[in-house]
Amino acid sequence: MQPVYISHIETAVPPHAYPQDFAREKMMSWVGGDREHRLIQRVYKNSGIETRYSVLGDFFEDKPENLFRMGADGRPVEPGTRERNDRYAAESRKLAVDVARRIISGEVPVNEITHVITASCTGFANPGADYFIVRELGLNHSVARFALGFMGCYASIPALRMARDVCLADPSAVVLVVSVELCTLHLHFEDGIDSLLANAIFADGAAAAVVSARPPGAGQPALRMDGFASAIIPEGEKDMAWRIGNKGFEIALSTYVPDLIGANIKSLLLPILAAGGLALPDIGVWAIHPGGKAILDKVRKELVLRPEQIEASLEILRRYGNMSSATILFVLKELMKESPAPANRESNRICALAFGPGLTVESALLARA
Repeated sequence: MQPVYISHIETAVPPHAYPQDFAREKMMSWVGGDREHRLIQRVYKNSGIETRYSVLGDFFEDKPENLFRMGADGRPVEPGTRERNDRYAAESRKLAVDVARRIISGEVPVNEITHVITASCTGFANPGADYFIVRELGLNHSVARFALGFMGCYASIPALRMARDVCLADPSAVVLVVSVELCTLHLHFEDGIDSLLANAIFADGAAAAVVSARPPGAGQPALRMDGFASAIIPEGEKDMAWRIGNKGFEIALSTYVPDLIGANIKSLLLPILAAGGLALPDIGVWAIHPGGKAILDKVRKELVLRPEQIEASLEILRRYGNMSSATILFVLKELMKESPAPANRESNRICALAFGPGLTVESALLARA
């Protein structure tokens, strides 16, 4: 089979950086009740996050309020779904074009791109990010465009899988994959553990990857995509869900999700690895979507991994939080900084995992090239 590679990854975050301690204190001032305060303290302290980014500057005192306005009670007034989505349409376009421009201007001539695949679950707009990437960056208007919408945190892995399939069908293809997620537009401040958990971990960000069958040049970092697999954990269907409400998108995020993933991950992975002629010890590095520190801890424990094997996932969680589908591309970019080890070393093999509604588990087998 023709090898297909991720040859470049670029990332971008919006300008407003919120330290996690600042976000915790803000949330404490908006949500009443001793029980809620104790929960906020515990969740934020154990989140493994130091900083998150947002397209909104609303929560800094020296910034104008433009989506979440403060009510007479000192708490944010929740905007409706249309207001949130209008902001998504404007901001997602800018962030997607920004990250695409970074990867194109530095690495790939615009006239070589044949396909654009976008992934996002935090809003809807048509024309969407794919259109503006083509128009504003001067790509050929004949570029084939595909938008993967509302899949959740795992969407970038199916997007990479789709890009690989395109390149296998047409080895001359050059595919641009772009994920843009604006999770902070959907903050909720009503009481409830789902909202408190989501408010503590989600953030905004975008990432772009170039996929093609072109072998990387000497000294050029790249990831060879060897295989993909999908699985579901049916008993988690109601524990992780994403729906549209009258005041933005509403997430169901049960505290049982880490346990469900931990209890099932080994039985799901072993057949996937075996199909590729691999076993757990053959994987040197794990690119795990940092949906939360508890998920990373559970997967590491169940697969008996060393801390350094998931170091990139922990680092991205610490610096950025959970940016939904964009996050796994941030992790892979971190891993691409490392040079390949000598041939046949297991440290070159990477297994990427991402989780989302369903409970869905998407995986990719990669190798440093």
